[in-house]
Amino acid sequence: MERGTMAFERGSVMRGVAAGVLALSMLGMTACASNKPPKTFSTQSDEPGLNPFKRFGGGGSKAPATEGSIGVNGYLWRASLDTLAFMPLASADPYGGVIVTDWYVNPETPAERFKATVYILDTRLRADGLNVTVFKQSKDINGNWVDAPVADQTATDIENAILTRARQLRLSNIKG
Repeated sequence: MERGTMAFERGSVMRGVAAGVLALSMLGMTACASNKPPKTFSTQSDEPGLNPFKRFGGGGSKAPATEGSIGVNGYLWRASLDTLAFMPLASADPYGGVIVTDWYVNPETPAERFKATVYILDTRLRADGLNVTVFKQSKDINGNWVDAPVADQTATDIENAILTRARQLRLSNIKG
């Protein structure tokens, strides 16, 4: 009989310990909660000291984004949207710097269609902070769309048009 009582007591003690641990963990979780917005941290600092990545062209490749701003260069972003305004927009992510257009068919050549993707890679207005990819499809004899090669110069021409427009936007902003 003593043995049965002891098992009962040990079980109730364990339930009490488990309830206490649960209460403390819940209290700890509520202490971690906050109504403040998340902070933005930079992986590289501009402070003097040892930075092994600066030697190889890493570190400091992006200017720090200010809180509440888009994650890419505003002039490149606006210029990209302006330059590709004739194409239907499929998606645009100003924080990730990606613009994807939908297929565009030129009324003069209805057997071809084009699609473009623009990647803005930097917060600074630089030529290497932009990458454009162009896709082309043509209709085959059955009327199905088939992937076709795109001239290498096409993406370069679009990049140059975006960079020219970005410079225009920047100059108009400086002049006031």
